Amino acid sequence: MMYLRATYKRKWFKLVFGAGVIGVAAINYGLRRTQAKSIEESERLKKERLEDLKVHIPTRAEQLRNLKMTKKFDMLVIGGGATGTGIALDAATRGLSVALVERDDFGCGTSSRSTKLVHGGVRYLEKAVKNFDYGQFHLVLDALHERKTFLHLCPHLSRNLPIISPCYAWWEVPYYWVGLKIYDLLSGSGKLGSALYINREESLRRFPMLSGDDLKASVVYYDGQMNDSRVNVSLALTAGVHGAVVCNHVEVVTLLKENNTVTGATVKDTVNGETWDVKAKVVVNATGPFSDSIRKMDEPSTVNIINPSSGVHIVLPEYYSPEGMGLIIPK
Repeated sequence: MMYLRATYKRKWFKLVFGAGVIGVAAINYGLRRTQAKSIEESERLKKERLEDLKVHIPTRAEQLRNLKMTKKFDMLVIGGGATGTGIALDAATRGLSVALVERDDFGCGTSSRSTKLVHGGVRYLEKAVKNFDYGQFHLVLDALHERKTFLHLCPHLSRNLPIISPCYAWWEVPYYWVGLKIYDLLSGSGKLGSALYINREESLRRFPMLSGDDLKASVVYYDGQMNDSRVNVSLALTAGVHGAVVCNHVEVVTLLKENNTVTGATVKDTVNGETWDVKAKVVVNATGPFSDSIRKMDEPSTVNIINPSSGVHIVLPEYYSPEGMGLIIPK
């Protein structure tokens, strides 16, 4: 009887063990097949993307020839910064014939001297809460939506950036933590990371250049960072791919007018000094701080509308901040 029970148990063990081995093998086979299919699909998509990337980007010589030969454009954009190239890209993708001229090079001015941040505006949120200002609140929501869109469209030119906010009084810790949690909440699906509390020791470890005197703790939150000049160049190239005639080192000398209406511009190639006329149905002044000089070409007596900004950007040596982390000073 004991022998029969032992034999019965061995048979059941072999049966269960065999079924388990077969089950594991089947699962392993299924996973390998799924992985192989995933790799094949990935390779197929990669090939499709490479095919999509095989587009012709016109050379400057080709663009200059098109600029000279086209009788009349739908739109002439003056200024090759982020605003000008963005306008050109938008118009070109809507089917308009577009020309853009830039006196110097793309991204050589304001568009390469930004804060490099893609942010929703933490300070605007503080003003909105303190002053019950719906306008500021709506501004933050719009900026957070734009941040999400930008990081999605340009993952190769942007990244998430942790930013530390040091607290030198204990009341600041819950104040900034709650405020930055609200900032995260408003970000919705575009949240880049969760705001977190870190103690004094960890704050000094992450950011050694912080003053340790009276430092209580810090709050870290996340915003976006981008390469502004490369974004500018990418906009110009993409506009060119979509049919816009985009030329750098081409300066507007005078505006062309008929019946007191601007109908184009006389431009000069600053490389060889050649000049010619460019006709357009619409002329857009996207020259940023130099807008008044273009406006005065239309009406010399016009009053300046550009005033110097009070903001100042100071470039510090890299040892002031660890790589991959920013610092915001609350006050």
